[in-house]
This record gives sequence, structure tokens and C-alpha cells, in this order.
Amino acid sequence: MNIIATVLAALVIVEFVVIFVLETMRTASQKTADTFGIPVEELAKPHLNSALKNQGVYNLCIAGLLVVGLVAGDTLLVASTMVLIVIVAAYGSITVQPAIILKQGALPILALIAMAATGALF
Repeated sequence: MNIIATVLAALVIVEFVVIFVLETMRTASQKTADTFGIPVEELAKPHLNSALKNQGVYNLCIAGLLVVGLVAGDTLLVASTMVLIVIVAAYGSITVQPAIILKQGALPILALIAMAATGALF
């Protein structure tokens, strides 16, 4: 993979670790409320709180897949994970908030473009 794709993938890792922290460790914080557009009072409710923590673990696992892919030099794993992220972001844009495709999908889309531009996907 080229340096641009690698840097973009690293930024996606950082993004997903931040999401993990917000959803799992700072679940009912004002920052999480602002980020996801959900009132703090709602975030503090046990069912939503538990669901967000579970989702946060998934986000950390996605970051972990990208770390493994980058360390191992496994372009297929990195690209597949980026595609997965874009699909989930597109679904979130349709079902939750249109801006999710930009917030969560922009970096992976750019990484895939950078990978394709250098022939790393073919």
C-alpha cells in the first residue's frame, strides 16, 4: 500500500478508537451526546447505555482488524475492512442520520481510492 492509503487507514484506526472510547468509556458524557446527537439523559438509560457499550466494542474490533492488516501488510484485509465500514456508514446514513456517510465513511472511501489509484486493490 502507498503512504497515503496507509496514513488514511491509520486515521480510520484513530477514529474508531475514539468512537470506542465515547461509546464504551464515556457513554453518558456531554461529548458523546454532542457527537451522536442524543441527550445525555437518554445515554444514561441502562438499555441504551449497554447497547452503546456493545457497539463500542465492535468499533474497537474494527480498529484491531485494520491494525492487523497494516502490520501484516495484508491489503485484502485492510480493503475488506474499509468496504465493511463504508457499508455500515451508508446504512447509518439511511436509517439514522445522513451525515454518517461523511463522518464515518469519508476516510475509508478516501483510503480505498488511494489503494485503487496505486493498483493495490487489483
